[in-house]
Amino acid sequence: MSFWERFFLCIPAPYHLFLLSRPNLSQPSINCVSCFRNLIDVFFTPRALRWMQTMIFAVREINQRQDLLPNLSLGYHIRDSGDDIPVSVKRSLLLVNGQPEKGSGQSCKDIQNCISFALVMKVYAYTNCQLTLLAFIWFYFISLLISYFLIFLKCSFMRTMPSDLFQIKALVKLVHYFQWTWVGVIGVESDYARFALQLFLKESERFDICPAYVHFYPVVLMQDAVEELVNILKSSSATVIVNFSGESELQSILKECRRQNVTHLQWIASEAWATSKALWGDFGDLLKGTLGFAIRRADIPHFGSYLRRVNASVAQKSHFLSEFWEETFRCRLNGSLNTHVHGEEAHNWPPCNGSESLDDVYTPYSDVSQLRVSYNVYKAVYLIAHALHDMSKCEPGKGPFQNGACGSLSQVLTHFTTLGEEVRFDDNGDPIASYDLMNWQRESDGSLQLVRVGFYDASLEDDMDLEIDEPAIMWHRGEKAPESLCSKSCLPGSRKARQKGKPVCCFDCIPCAEGEISNQTDSNDCLTCSKETWPNQAQDQCIPKTLEFLSFQEPLGIILWAFSAFGACAALAVIVVFIMYRKTPVIRGNNVELSFLLLLFLCACFLIGLTFIGKPTDWLCQIRYPAFGISFTLCISCILAKTVVVLMAFRATLPGSNVMKWFDPAKQRSSVILCTFVQALICTIWITTKPPFASYNTKFMSAAIIVECAVGSEVGFWCVLGYIGLLACLCFLMAFLARKLPDNFNEAKFITFSMLIFFAVWITFIPVYVSSRGKYMVAVHVFAILASAFGLLLCIFAPKCYIVLLKPEKNDKNFKHLE
Repeated sequence: MSFWERFFLCIPAPYHLFLLSRPNLSQPSINCVSCFRNLIDVFFTPRALRWMQTMIFAVREINQRQDLLPNLSLGYHIRDSGDDIPVSVKRSLLLVNGQPEKGSGQSCKDIQNCISFALVMKVYAYTNCQLTLLAFIWFYFISLLISYFLIFLKCSFMRTMPSDLFQIKALVKLVHYFQWTWVGVIGVESDYARFALQLFLKESERFDICPAYVHFYPVVLMQDAVEELVNILKSSSATVIVNFSGESELQSILKECRRQNVTHLQWIASEAWATSKALWGDFGDLLKGTLGFAIRRADIPHFGSYLRRVNASVAQKSHFLSEFWEETFRCRLNGSLNTHVHGEEAHNWPPCNGSESLDDVYTPYSDVSQLRVSYNVYKAVYLIAHALHDMSKCEPGKGPFQNGACGSLSQVLTHFTTLGEEVRFDDNGDPIASYDLMNWQRESDGSLQLVRVGFYDASLEDDMDLEIDEPAIMWHRGEKAPESLCSKSCLPGSRKARQKGKPVCCFDCIPCAEGEISNQTDSNDCLTCSKETWPNQAQDQCIPKTLEFLSFQEPLGIILWAFSAFGACAALAVIVVFIMYRKTPVIRGNNVELSFLLLLFLCACFLIGLTFIGKPTDWLCQIRYPAFGISFTLCISCILAKTVVVLMAFRATLPGSNVMKWFDPAKQRSSVILCTFVQALICTIWITTKPPFASYNTKFMSAAIIVECAVGSEVGFWCVLGYIGLLACLCFLMAFLARKLPDNFNEAKFITFSMLIFFAVWITFIPVYVSSRGKYMVAVHVFAILASAFGLLLCIFAPKCYIVLLKPEKNDKNFKHLE
């Protein structure tokens, strides 16, 4: 059989254009037989007639060329399948058996070695079982099937129409582009719509698009079925509807939508009706703003004039044209080849007078403004011509395939160029998918126009394959894209929480927890900020934390600084008073030297409080705690020495007692030094082993990094405080025992009272200090220092200053009591 070997590619659908080829007696010739016609509800369809005329036009154009098939000619034979499976099967069998039937074109009669090709298109209502029947017939008799308008089939074939698998991907990306996550999906009850919906729902899961409903309606829509569908559309919150059907089914739906005043819907058209002008006149108000993908269009030179060349005399020679002419002009042709029964109204049509012209009427047949399917037919014919051209030039043994083979038709159909476009096919015989995004726009005169507002090109990268000119889109309502959401988007700073029992598109928005952010719309989870950062007020970004410490510039720091300075000045003022009245009985009667030392150490205690204000550093932290411990130890040691001296002085008045020799001024100074040495030793061990250091604390959930002095060794810190407490307890005990001793200037009871205040301050300090954080913990510490220092200063020295300055008459050694 040489290169005319018989093979089967696929049976796409039962609108058929058959091409048969054979060698002529005088020269090689290809006789093409075509059969297709689109009938909807037994009505004649001018669009399908235009597609047929496109095939004829392409065949004649190829036959006139010298560079393509120079030694071959193409012919055609047209048969009507009537959009009916039994008719399609009958005429397919007649065709492959070579039996004659009324048709149009050149037949294969008396021709030997016929090889057959088929150009086929789509239909919506046929089942896979019916397609299988046609496939069985064509498997044995049709060498090559080429589709120019195919929908979903899963076998290998050649076609100029891109697989609708790409259309579904484009539709899903279109819905995702406008952030429509809640859409209604409907389709006619057919394998086409079921397969389309299945793919649409599967692809939608990648983009978190949820169907508000999925509804199939019958091909023949009864009133109850239409009402049920429109009630679903009306009750749903989805405003965007994706519809997989033809234009005839949609007409009934739109009529019911208008009756029930359902006019708010944004329609997304499948390729089947995305460019259907038949819907414009009656439903333009409902379909304004519709978006849908259409196959690429092209302008075929001289094709418009070829279509309008038909007149009454030409129409009489073809029953296809006869029926078109009669239904277009509502008249009867004499000698018409049309044998179709029109009905009672058609029998009353007047005879055609021959003056009718297609230039005077509008018909989809002569409308060449949107040549899309027609362009596919044109490419399909050229596809076969180029394949035959390549094979006719191939010499066995010198072909491009293995061992120099010329290959079969399915192998040579790879690419060609027509009308400036390079048509390429992949390994599955599919052309590279490319669609125009069409928008139904209403013009100023009220008419609808198809406007290209974008494109989808499957050959581009995934994030660049869809391009949309959004400002050019006219929407159904308003100037912005409508919303179609089950739940409004969660703004940055919140996260989505699924609503129980509902699709993923239905959710609640919950603010992010403390320390967390979400910087995207519709975030599923919130992100935890790092230790060095904290959410801003909107909780949509992490910002660096502020450094928190007790500063000299803030009000709390200023207050503590002022009280520290005031306390130091007060201590210095008392020293001045004591110096001025150092020879008076009140001053001399209570160990002047220890009093001066105590005042100096109290002044130091007030100033030590200033080291706790300001940004901590390592060296400041290592000075702060030892200075605090040693200064208070010096104060308590002085008070303890004064108390012991008072107590021992009373013992010295007893007969035979010489205890005072152990408590002369030198011994008193030594006791203060000894007590302080112990504290200094504790601080030295603390500093050398595990010293305090500046710490940047981020473990607490706060918008600030706490800059604080970590104590280093907790044991060392509490040993310093414990030693001060021990000395205070001894001092309190001694003062309590000496509080009622008979001495004119006995200050033991004032020391007792001062120790009670000291204990009250520091016992209160411990739980407050432990429970505080950051600068407030430091403020508590400074407050405790100042409060205890003021308590000692006021309780011990205020009574003396009162007598010296305000009651000088009591400043007499013969005055009984210091009260």
